[in-house]
Amino acid sequence: MSHAVSLLRAARLASATKPFSARGGFKRERCEGCRLVSTHCMCALRPSVNTRAAVCLLMADIEPLKPTNTGWLIADTVADTFAFGWSRTEPDPALLALLSEPAWDPYVVFPGQYATPERVVHAIQPRTAGRDGATKRPLFILLDGTWSEARKMFSRSPYLNHMPVLSLVPAEASQYRLRRSRCSDHFCTSEVAAQCLSLAGDEVAGKTLDAYLGVFTHHYLQAKNQLPIAWESAAHRRLDEVLAQQAMRAA
Repeated sequence: MSHAVSLLRAARLASATKPFSARGGFKRERCEGCRLVSTHCMCALRPSVNTRAAVCLLMADIEPLKPTNTGWLIADTVADTFAFGWSRTEPDPALLALLSEPAWDPYVVFPGQYATPERVVHAIQPRTAGRDGATKRPLFILLDGTWSEARKMFSRSPYLNHMPVLSLVPAEASQYRLRRSRCSDHFCTSEVAAQCLSLAGDEVAGKTLDAYLGVFTHHYLQAKNQLPIAWESAAHRRLDEVLAQQAMRAA
């Protein structure tokens, strides 16, 4: 399956001068669809939900190459996911075109203490586009990288400076366990996207993405520790429950 993040990963690999090797990961051959070893592949579990909101990932240089990157999970789940490599001086023209489309209502998702007060919002405000009065669709711009990379991207992207900054107030602590963080209140990219989707009224998509992250975490850690998949795990049961609820609503 090719989606925005997988295409960006392929382009980044094509431009690489040497092979990329993930630190601390397993060295066996990985599935192209889910980046896990074939024995722990989770492609058959990939969910898909309809959303009103969309996600735009601005990704640090090697972020698309990391097997623990969770932007991939967003693109798996949310059809309207866009992904671009970050550049301060030469932003992708396709990114600038996307951000200028009148159908979208873009928000830069970042902690409010790093922005001027007049830019900070904590909720989605419905806005209309053009003379027909159609409501714009929220477009959440997520800065995908390490915390230091994300801060650099936020402060050095002048093409984002005119946009509101959505500052989230999470109700729970992060459950992400695949990378270490110096700060306990930092969330991985898919967790942030799930919160944004719920805030925009796409609660089912938010719950699905959270559950899908749980399954990915289980598969990844089991493979890393050379253990079999526990198909009856709490993570798998939760994803099954969320998908069943989704199916009932659609019926």
